[in-house]
Amino acid sequence: MTGYLTPAPPRVLAHRGLAIDLPENTMLAFIAAVDAGARFLETDVHASADGVAVIAHDSSLDRVAGRDVAVERTLWKDLQEIDLGMGARVPGLREALLALPDARWNIDLKSDASVIPAVRAVVEAKAVDRVLLTSFSERRRRQALALLPEVATSPARAVVVRAIAAQRLGLQRQLARLLEPFAALQVPRRHRGVEIVTERSVAAFQRAGVEVHVWTVNDEAEMRELLAMGVDGIVTDRCDLALPLVGG
Repeated sequence: MTGYLTPAPPRVLAHRGLAIDLPENTMLAFIAAVDAGARFLETDVHASADGVAVIAHDSSLDRVAGRDVAVERTLWKDLQEIDLGMGARVPGLREALLALPDARWNIDLKSDASVIPAVRAVVEAKAVDRVLLTSFSERRRRQALALLPEVATSPARAVVVRAIAAQRLGLQRQLARLLEPFAALQVPRRHRGVEIVTERSVAAFQRAGVEVHVWTVNDEAEMRELLAMGVDGIVTDRCDLALPLVGG
């Protein structure tokens, strides 16, 4: 496994940076998170029309910039002209990796078009050992891993569902085989009213060889509960609240 999962857990993953009063997924938010003490940054990647990996959660900039601009239909040079607030622009993944060389990045590949540009950006920034690539699409994750076999990954939804089923049925050997390729299992605490993260499930997933990261948790009391269960990571919009709970 790469050096992504260092230092030892528990760890806090700053979800889209620290964007309390700043535009999300921008260098302003990422720098604010690092300044607060975050070592791990969670973010999302699309591709511009000319194949540049860019940091954005949505396929359009409508929510974050009030403009109906489709990221993958817009050239990189034109995306850079759009103000996301406070003078912030859409960051390029390569530039962000280079700008914060000590940070570890949890990168969600949001579209098919983003995979190759994201891999290229990671390689050009010489950041393979400090990124984790993930996606809701197992096909995207596998494509990225084929291009970058040494990179850390976490499973897509289909594998997560199978892992939860194996854990609930007590099939520990099958669970270990299923999760063997992964560095972390990243899940919500509950889904549709069903508890996914419990003290028992956390222990089973960890015995299978992965860290357990829970998203997206912004309540301090809930953070404490999850840490008491033994989770390895908390993905949060409020890294300023979570960091003191894990000792910075």
